[in-house]
Amino acid sequence: MSKTDLSHLSDPGTEIAVRVTPRASRNAVVAEDGAIRVYVTTVPEDGKATAAVVKLLSKAVGVPKSRLELIRGATARDKVFRVL
Repeated sequence: MSKTDLSHLSDPGTEIAVRVTPRASRNAVVAEDGAIRVYVTTVPEDGKATAAVVKLLSKAVGVPKSRLELIRGATARDKVFRVL
């Protein structure tokens, strides 16, 4: 899994739909077939996996974590974030 550059999604107001795979073997952001998959090693409890997703996604997009807002899917594998 290579490092994915998603800097074209850094404009304010952009919505980013991701599919999360918790308990993965390593942390990675992968764009495949037009979908963005985020693999995190964290377990999906108490928002830990979501926090790890925000950290990875913010790095891939090139924005601070504070500029990513979760708008859908707090407890689901399919999440939608908005760039502020």
